[in-house]
Amino acid sequence: MKSHLRDLLAQAIDKTVRGGELRTTDLPPLLLEPPKQREFGDVASNVALILAKRLGKPPRAIAEAILRNLEDREGILARAEIAGPGFLNFSFSPKFCYQRLRALEEGRNGDLDLGKGQKVQVEFASVNPTGPLHVGHGRVAVFGDVLARLHAATGFQAEREYYINDAGKQIENLGLSIYMRYRELHGESIQFPEHGYPGGYVRELAAQAQRLWGERFLSEEKGAAVNALSQHGCEAMLGAIRGDLGDFGITFDSYASERSLRAKGEVEGTLELLRSRGLIYSREGAQWFKSQAYGDDKDRTVVKSDGELTYFASDIAYHRNKFARGFKKLINVWGADHHGYIRRLKAAVKALDYDPELLHVVLVQMVQLTRGGEPVRMGKRSGEFVSLREVLEEVGKDAARFFFLMRKADSHLDFDLELAKKESSENPVFYVQYAHARVASIFEQARRGGVAVDELKPADVDC
Repeated sequence: MKSHLRDLLAQAIDKTVRGGELRTTDLPPLLLEPPKQREFGDVASNVALILAKRLGKPPRAIAEAILRNLEDREGILARAEIAGPGFLNFSFSPKFCYQRLRALEEGRNGDLDLGKGQKVQVEFASVNPTGPLHVGHGRVAVFGDVLARLHAATGFQAEREYYINDAGKQIENLGLSIYMRYRELHGESIQFPEHGYPGGYVRELAAQAQRLWGERFLSEEKGAAVNALSQHGCEAMLGAIRGDLGDFGITFDSYASERSLRAKGEVEGTLELLRSRGLIYSREGAQWFKSQAYGDDKDRTVVKSDGELTYFASDIAYHRNKFARGFKKLINVWGADHHGYIRRLKAAVKALDYDPELLHVVLVQMVQLTRGGEPVRMGKRSGEFVSLREVLEEVGKDAARFFFLMRKADSHLDFDLELAKKESSENPVFYVQYAHARVASIFEQARRGGVAVDELKPADVDC
């Protein structure tokens, strides 16, 4: 409701400026707050007082000029008046309030058409399929999901996408880790790789491989065995990730695969385009992108000296692919540890002749799990972190989503597992549920009093 009034007020001020009654281009933010006393209306604005200080004019004269230019064609307001030294007080009309209530009842929840159908992509929770989701991933995921929902509710054509990093060294290390645990299951003494994945889930993946293929990988050439087990592990972990996110109330409209981008030649095609523009050069056997020329703090490697593509090379091609699909706004929701990646990616977008301002990156800070004030450091399954699945099983989906969203994305979050389960006013989730229960009890009391609540029709409050 405030957004409707804010638009109306902005138009009135703009008309006042264009008409010469106010001479300024430095307009303050339009803050609308409930007045301290109910009789002063639903919302109030001090914009006339702020403008008066800047322009040296009486605030009431400015307020009068704004109200003269206020054109409320849709009947949003029942009353608009000046109070005190120059406050603007507004009361919403019963008709407008009724319209907003109907929108809520019909499930539109105050939907707006700010986006006018513009295509927006929100890419989030793109976790490497090398292990289970941990609680930090869960917080990133819920912020991405909510951003996509908000864009959809405000008139954008919002698409949720998960980018699968299913190529490169990390996937190879997953396959090697499974391979070593697989041989261990067959009675061999192994030396686990330095960069392997130590979690208990790797042992489970190795046991699955043993059940599926028996002793096949004992005699197969090591490279072929590792490749097969890399694919097995990647597919299994991606399935688990999708299951965890689904139980967390999160689904995706599309999935993009790094391996697919490479196989289709999109990565090499993008690098060739940059080469044709003189933006890639060789040094020390590797190939470098001139990202410093586009605002980065240094140039970045796209092909290593051994010929292996970097993840950055794939990311450049991936974002070129996004723009080619017609998205007018890209939102990436990342963990805060990716902060240093933003400048190089915006540099690449600019080098590809796209506007880097169309790429928005939301960084989500870490989560510290506690239990009764004491840090929780070990997960049961991973061996090194608490998985999102463990949190969901302990506190439930709704409580987890609520807690992850209680602080701004750029603020660290302390998540107390015991508090999230408490049935008292200390727990904000329980408090909200309690408020809902109280409202529901009003209807129950009405039923007991003989009121046929289910047969009540919406009242016509138009006046």
